[in-house]
Amino acid sequence: MKNLVIDIGNTRIKSALFSGKELLGDHVFDSLENAVEFWLNMPFDHALVSSVRYSMEELQKSIPFEFQFLSHSTPLPIVNGYSTPHSLGLDRIAAAIGAWELAGKGPVLAIDLGSCVTYELVDELSVYRGGSISPGMAMRAKAMNTFTSKLPLVDLAQKPENFVGDSTITCMQAGIWYGLTYEMEGQIAAYRLKFPEILVFLCGGDAQSFVSMAKDHIFVVPNLVLHGLNCILNHNVE
Repeated sequence: MKNLVIDIGNTRIKSALFSGKELLGDHVFDSLENAVEFWLNMPFDHALVSSVRYSMEELQKSIPFEFQFLSHSTPLPIVNGYSTPHSLGLDRIAAAIGAWELAGKGPVLAIDLGSCVTYELVDELSVYRGGSISPGMAMRAKAMNTFTSKLPLVDLAQKPENFVGDSTITCMQAGIWYGLTYEMEGQIAAYRLKFPEILVFLCGGDAQSFVSMAKDHIFVVPNLVLHGLNCILNHNVE
């Protein structure tokens, strides 16, 4: 059985083809029109779409094949213990489920490094417990530039060699890069105190920038959300 899973974000569209749990390939598109043209040439049995940009009704007019649409009422393979489930971002729960599925069990911590940095916990009973949200790298840079009169918008393409900056720009870069690194290390340490066997998965657009953290039960899986969507789809078609 082949699954097509689609994640439509605010700026980009990501999709992946799975055979069971095996990832066969993934792609990124700038427009829905180009994506649909590509998907029509793919052999698949089931499809699931998660979208923050389009409603199900809008997508049904643009996508000429049957698909399931991820919503807060979609059955999940884990228990959702969030106190406000209808306010939970679907990408957050998908990342958590992706980590849980790859680990084979909980406890797991999914860290998604996107516009915001989200921390998602699934415990040893396979219950999603929530986590925390903080500003992402680009948001930190824009905030310092926006809410001060003299700080520039800095380039974050390269991590500073030293955590001690020797100019305004390198101080800002060090504050963002090393500040986020120390934040994640502190969060992981706190979770490990409560869950010593926890596995940690990093994903999202900035995950590759922190590939050096991939050790000691920490894994970098950029397409973790797509794995989670596939797990949700398998749960609903089996």
